[in-house]
Amino acid sequence: MEFDLIARHFTRATPGAVLGVGDDCALLAPTPGMQLAVSSDMLLEGRHFSPQDSPAGLGHKSLAVNLSDLAAMGATPRWATLAIALPEEDDAWLTAFARGFFRMADQHGIELVGGDTTRGTLTLSITVIGEVPPGQALRRDGAQAGDDVWVSGVIGSAAVALAYRQGRLFMEQIDAAKVLPALYLPTPRVELGMALRGIATSAIDISDGLLGDLGHILERSHVGATLEFGAVPTLPVVQGYLHEPVARDCVLAGGDDYELCFTAPAARRDAIAAAAQSAGVPVTRIGRITAEPGLTVISADGQPLRFDRTGYDHFAA
Repeated sequence: MEFDLIARHFTRATPGAVLGVGDDCALLAPTPGMQLAVSSDMLLEGRHFSPQDSPAGLGHKSLAVNLSDLAAMGATPRWATLAIALPEEDDAWLTAFARGFFRMADQHGIELVGGDTTRGTLTLSITVIGEVPPGQALRRDGAQAGDDVWVSGVIGSAAVALAYRQGRLFMEQIDAAKVLPALYLPTPRVELGMALRGIATSAIDISDGLLGDLGHILERSHVGATLEFGAVPTLPVVQGYLHEPVARDCVLAGGDDYELCFTAPAARRDAIAAAAQSAGVPVTRIGRITAEPGLTVISADGQPLRFDRTGYDHFAA
């Protein structure tokens, strides 16, 4: 039964692999001279998604969040494996999930080459493998004092959508409809990550919150940062709710954006603009790196903002 399920839903041609789905292991031949970038993520029902969520959307998101990790390293996607636990065999659910998964895979040229299935609480675990030229991977430990701090896209939409869905933020339905796609169908910035090779001094994807994820860069690079809250790009509909503390928290610490936060010398601003244009992704300069440790967020009136948390805690109750 397990092998029939895999054959029906997850077996496709894998011309970029020596051997794909169907054996004990996949056989892969990396491009000569390239380094491999490898990342794994899990999504658990009740923790990361609701039982009512669209299976096609889950297929999209489960791969997108992993591709975002490759984007943060400037890596080119190549292969993926999928391990999935299911409460019961459900062909209709799996057909829709696979449709969303492979649509995202095809957009980024990544091949599913193996995995596993078992019975249990719905859990999705994906490993992605990409390639990057030696010495060109974007890392967290390269930020320097004086660097600009940048973000791609817009920040806070997915967290605002989740706050609305959980009843923590009242929104008009017409407004909620503008932010919900960010929660269910994130866009990994793979092309931008590759375009930033040799330009950005550090990078990370914003999965757990802007402040928390930037904090990882600061910790690894032994520097600090000052951000301007008013410079953080948000959708106009989100700006209309920023008088609410919960909405401000969503922008600074909400997570689930899967945008890139990166640093680069001020002298490379033209190169950043060219990289963003080539990738078709807007980028915004929101602050600068300081030699002094610590993270300060400045309000529109020039005063430091207080914040109670910096990001999502995977082990919080």
